[in-house]
Amino acid sequence: MDQVEKCQAFRALHVKGAPLVLWNIWDAGSAKAVAEAGARAVATGSWAVAAAQGFADGEALPMEDALRVAGQVVGAVDVPVSVDFEGGYAVSPEAVAENVGRLIGTGVAGLNFEDRVVGGDGLHGIAEQAARIAAVRGAAERMGAPLFINARTDVFFGGREGAHEDLMGEALERALAYGEAGADGLFVPGLADAGLIAGVCAGQDLPVNVMRMDMGVSVESLAAAGVARVSHGPAPYLAAMQALTEAAMV
Repeated sequence: MDQVEKCQAFRALHVKGAPLVLWNIWDAGSAKAVAEAGARAVATGSWAVAAAQGFADGEALPMEDALRVAGQVVGAVDVPVSVDFEGGYAVSPEAVAENVGRLIGTGVAGLNFEDRVVGGDGLHGIAEQAARIAAVRGAAERMGAPLFINARTDVFFGGREGAHEDLMGEALERALAYGEAGADGLFVPGLADAGLIAGVCAGQDLPVNVMRMDMGVSVESLAAAGVARVSHGPAPYLAAMQALTEAAMV
């Protein structure tokens, strides 16, 4: 498949109630391992990619290194690749668009793009983040790549204080604005209550991605809530490093 076909195939994998399950990877080797297991797509996790290179999360990994890893992953597998691009390594829509253009140049089929103020406090305002998402979509259109934009909101993941049920209104408002700006999916890390997950899935039109932080939660139960994508964040990297440490003990 060429890049356009990979983008189209990746988009088609997001089905409400029949979720795409992604075991997040961090380099070409881990991508090949997951693809060889039969994965229909692979996705990086920013925390794991940074940790594997000796950096902390939150865009501490230089963008040049992030782009290098993205290109290596794309080159290692035949399936679509989505990259966790955090906040786009920029604030202004114009700078975001430039950086995303370079990411698209590596051959990716999708990206995660978050509304947390990287290196600052809280979340970008709704209108501000919508403008940033529109810039990502514009960059993709100019390059002829129907990129899957997975709009991450950190409303439930430390971006706001308060009980999750009290934050639902803002999350749904952000989902609506992000979809209108060109997002293809909504990522709600930190949200774990099945009823609230179902509320997000039913309360707006974008396919919903949740991060499974508790392995006791079945994919089937998330599917029943209407989820379209399940990811695992840094858990696969942490498990691999723990296995290596235990194997190396003398």
